[in-house]
Amino acid sequence: MELSLVSEQTNLMEHDPLTIGSSEFHSRLLLGTGKYGNLSQMQRAIELSGTEMVTMALRRIESHESQDGQNQQEQLLDFIPRSKQLENAACRPVHFMPNTSGARNAKEAILAAELARELLSTNFIKLEIHPDPWHLMPDPVETFHAAEKLVQKGFQVLPYIHADPVLGKRLEDVGVAALMPLGAPIGSNLGLRSRDFLEIIIQGTKLPVIVDAGIGSPSDAALAMELGADGVLISTAIATSADPVKMAVAFKKAVEAGRMAFLAGLGLKGQIGEGSSPLTDFLG
Repeated sequence: MELSLVSEQTNLMEHDPLTIGSSEFHSRLLLGTGKYGNLSQMQRAIELSGTEMVTMALRRIESHESQDGQNQQEQLLDFIPRSKQLENAACRPVHFMPNTSGARNAKEAILAAELARELLSTNFIKLEIHPDPWHLMPDPVETFHAAEKLVQKGFQVLPYIHADPVLGKRLEDVGVAALMPLGAPIGSNLGLRSRDFLEIIIQGTKLPVIVDAGIGSPSDAALAMELGADGVLISTAIATSADPVKMAVAFKKAVEAGRMAFLAGLGLKGQIGEGSSPLTDFLG
C-alpha cells in the first residue's frame, strides 16, 4: 500500500513538468549557491533538494587564481552536481543559470550575460540590475531595456523584478522565458510581502512565474506554490539556516506539497462555521 502511494506521488510529479524556454524540469525548486558555510555543504544541499537548476553570480565564476593557486572557477563548479538521479528514471542534467548580480544598468548586465554564456555555454540568464547596493531593488527601466536586447541575442531571460504586473506584461511581450518577481526584499527572509501583486501576475501571464527573493521558510514556499506560482528560487533561507542540508530537503517537500495542493484545488473559504459531517437524520 505504501509503495503504491509513493509510486502514485512520483507519477504525479513526473507528469507535471515545468517548462522554461526550450527546457523541461521535473523539480520546481531552484537554488542559489551563495552564503553557504563551505562548498561541500552547498553540494549536499543541491543534491538532496532535487533541484535541476542552480544560479550563481558571474563574479563568483570568473577565472582567477586564489591565494593557494587553485582556480576558483573550477573549485565552485566542481562542487555543483552536473546531474541528478530520479527514482526509476534516467539521470537528468542540473542546469547552470548565471545571474548578472552587481550590474547597475542595462549595458553592464548585457556584458555580464555575454561573458557568462562564454564561460558556461548556456543561454539561460537570470537578469538582475540593482543600482542601489543597500536595498538591492531591481531597476525596472534598465531591466526592460536589457531584457529586450538579450532576447534578441538569443538568451533565455529570467528577469528579477518587483512584483509589478504591468512590467511583467511588458517583459512577456518582448519574449522573456519566465518572470521572477520578488516576494520581499532580497535576502530578507520576510516571506510573501508582495502576495497580492504576485497573485495578479500569476493570473495575468502565460509565462512561468518563479517567485524569487524574500522567501524565508518552507511554509512561504508552499504558500507561493498554492497561489499558482510555477516555482521558487531559494538561496538565503537555506544557506543561512542552522542545517542547510536538512533545510534544503524541507523546501523540496514544501514545494511539492504546495504544487500538489494547487493542482488538487483548495477548498473554499468562508466566515460561517460548517460541520464536515452534516447532522441530518443523526438522531432519526
